[in-house]
Amino acid sequence: EENGHPSKKLKSDADEEDAEDQNKKLPKRKIVLLMAYSGKGYHGMQRNVGSSQFKTIEDDLVCALVQSGCIPENHGEDMKKMSFQRCARTDKGVSAAGQIVSLKVRLIDDILEKINNHLPSHIRILGLKRVTGGFNSKNKCDARTYSYMLPTFAFAHKDHEVQEELYRLDRETLERVNQLLACYKGTHNFHNFTSQKGPRDPSAKRYIMEMYCGEPFIRENMEFAVIQVKGQSFMMHQIRKMIGLVIAIVKGYAAESIMERSWGEEKVDVPKAPGLGLVLEKVHFEKYNRRFGNDGLHEPLEWTEEEEKIAVFKEQYIYPTIINTEREEKSMANWLKTLPIHDFNSSAVEVQTNNKNPK
Repeated sequence: EENGHPSKKLKSDADEEDAEDQNKKLPKRKIVLLMAYSGKGYHGMQRNVGSSQFKTIEDDLVCALVQSGCIPENHGEDMKKMSFQRCARTDKGVSAAGQIVSLKVRLIDDILEKINNHLPSHIRILGLKRVTGGFNSKNKCDARTYSYMLPTFAFAHKDHEVQEELYRLDRETLERVNQLLACYKGTHNFHNFTSQKGPRDPSAKRYIMEMYCGEPFIRENMEFAVIQVKGQSFMMHQIRKMIGLVIAIVKGYAAESIMERSWGEEKVDVPKAPGLGLVLEKVHFEKYNRRFGNDGLHEPLEWTEEEEKIAVFKEQYIYPTIINTEREEKSMANWLKTLPIHDFNSSAVEVQTNNKNPK
């Protein structure tokens, strides 16, 4: 260049530019991505543009989409431009094995490999499917399944001396846990299980399809169990509070009658279990699949072929994180110490007092 000759472009630079030009010519298509991630160290799934100190899963995802050439840079800054929608806004520290996002991208060659090359190993895109142009992963989702992995000593009665590592859940206690979890099935008013919703807010009514605790298992000498819950949709902190209340009852801090009370209009003090063990397992698109899954143009949104990859990811990144964090930070053990501080009777006592002393 100094001698008046244009500088020669390196072959790899030229190839990259050619690829970029090719990408720009590709039409954009509506797709869904199947995502798995370990949420530790992240402030949830949803991106907060302009607040960079709180890192989210979507921050890393959008960077990878831009760097791999799937979306133009300006779509990363304004996510509406690519019609981006996540199926569930997982909270701080919560992981996912089957999160779904819908968006418009350029369908470049080896798209999954290229996106994953720009993601950290604890976030993976495991699958991709084409969907209808008007598809929105949040609105089209009929139900969501979450799991919650916890050490079984959480269910040990408060009056028993418990050595956490040695505790093993007996059959009778597991049955009691499952009887209580089954009470959540059906439609209830969950205003006490989230914040900023009043008892008369219609959106506090939620429908739970199933909820149960599986057989306990041992990892690194500590016993764990997994609670599964499937519901139409959940509010912020709802699942953690549903589990927190069952733990409080099984441990003997609260009477069983508190469950019925919590769905009534009065304010009930419901404890919130730690976020660590919560995992978004699966999202369900039954109506969409019936309508479009076999139309010859679109595939049903089912991920049977990816199940093995999902299982491997959970074993590599999600379960070890939960187990190691529990051992190091003792999040469940420390939370259990806060249960005596909760006042599980106050509102009921106030009601009785008001009935005895009518104004």
